[in-house]
Amino acid sequence: MSAVKKVLILVMILALPGFLYYLLTAEGKNRYMPLPFFGPKQLAKTSHKFHGKVIPDTIYHKLPDFKLTDQNGEAVTAKNFDDKIFVASFFYTHCPSVCNIINKNVNALLSDYAKNNMVCFASITVDPQRDSVSVLHKYSQQYKPPGIKWLFLTGDTSVIYPLARKGFLVDAVKVDNDNFIYSDKLILIDKEKRIRGYYSGTSTKDITKLNDEIKVLIAEELRKNDKPLY
Repeated sequence: MSAVKKVLILVMILALPGFLYYLLTAEGKNRYMPLPFFGPKQLAKTSHKFHGKVIPDTIYHKLPDFKLTDQNGEAVTAKNFDDKIFVASFFYTHCPSVCNIINKNVNALLSDYAKNNMVCFASITVDPQRDSVSVLHKYSQQYKPPGIKWLFLTGDTSVIYPLARKGFLVDAVKVDNDNFIYSDKLILIDKEKRIRGYYSGTSTKDITKLNDEIKVLIAEELRKNDKPLY
């Protein structure tokens, strides 16, 4: 990406309300409050220097590989999210109310990033026995998600439930034919497939915070190459 494009994107990011909370100025340089990393972590055998001090590198929790199917019948694996910032959530199509609120909020977020190729969304059913590809396709039409920006995913419970618990670190379990225990959280994942935030999908305050923190990750990516933005 050219320096000019980086400047334009950064200006657009910083112009949006709320994001300035994450921006600090020190010695004339823009610095961002980094987002936390969630999940187990361990020290690596490698290290780096910071202000002359040797600091051990940290290995953060990452999503494992998986194989699911989207609303169009296409296979989806973790590789589909390579070099993507994405927001994941869990739902089921016959959910009486909460899922509808969550997905309406996701749809509102999607409108802000419809033209941003760095950001996408994924909603994974916790009831794959009922939520077949055709059911998900019909369900998704009420939101008319553009292209592959919002994937509605189904698969086998032997994949989905462990992925929820061990990958996204949230609950997902079937209670009976009509009831499920699952998280209402929207989960922010960075380009390295690390968890950077959890947000209640039914909270307006949390949705606003998620929107701001997506922008933080975008800014992080723009600065990674250490190329001047000005």
